[in-house]
Amino acid sequence: MVNGYTPKTLQEAVEIRARESVIPYAGGTDIMVQQKNNAPYLFLNKLEELKEIKDDGEYIRIGAAVTFTQAIENELVPQLMKESVSRIAAPAIRNAGTFGGNLGNSSDKADSVLAEFAMDARVRLVSEKEERVIPVEEFFVKRGENTLQDDELIAEILLPKDKCEKPYYYKKVGGRNALAISRIALAGVYEVKNGVVADFSAAVIGGAAKFQRFKEIEEAIIGKPVDQIRANPDEYVKMYAEKLVFTRGRVSAEYRRTVSTNLIKDYLATLE
Repeated sequence: MVNGYTPKTLQEAVEIRARESVIPYAGGTDIMVQQKNNAPYLFLNKLEELKEIKDDGEYIRIGAAVTFTQAIENELVPQLMKESVSRIAAPAIRNAGTFGGNLGNSSDKADSVLAEFAMDARVRLVSEKEERVIPVEEFFVKRGENTLQDDELIAEILLPKDKCEKPYYYKKVGGRNALAISRIALAGVYEVKNGVVADFSAAVIGGAAKFQRFKEIEEAIIGKPVDQIRANPDEYVKMYAEKLVFTRGRVSAEYRRTVSTNLIKDYLATLE
């Protein structure tokens, strides 16, 4: 018999979290692989408060217990996020895996988190005493490390609606055509107005212990004529090549560098 708690409300869940050392659990697709310690589980997959996708006018709010399959099938979820999570593992994993789990596990290869970085997502965290909403880049520190407090739960992922409605770029490179963990992936949101880049973001998975995004380079691109960027992308590709960190894993750092810079160049070529 599995040792744990099954709260009926989010309030009950945070009360248990405040007084007990528990492992929050929704889909369990990462926890089962990692074989966490013997602490009791806090089962969250029955909480309707965490299973909703809502539009509040400013954000598309995705509950922490929403599965990837639910997001793919929901018309409110932006296409960039749908494309990102549709590449996660097999259908059985997408049916069980959740947004809160993907973020809380803090893998440097988390596909949904890559889209969240590119879209300036925010994370709503709740405890018995308070709640806080912080940028995803403040929550995710590096591989296996985040700023979730011992008495907190991830409640929602907040995607800014203005980012949801803009064109995007997404490419994932894995070791095979399906069921692949990202070796390198790039996601970005952009906008071109009257021939000028009005918005631009680029987040990269691969080669480092955390997601890589460089806002100083984005600021150098924003405001430039799109024709100028497309005519001379190497100037900006070089900026990224100098900033991106690559380490050897199953593939070489040189491979990661080549693929990443090729994706950035391809992304810049799509701006229109």
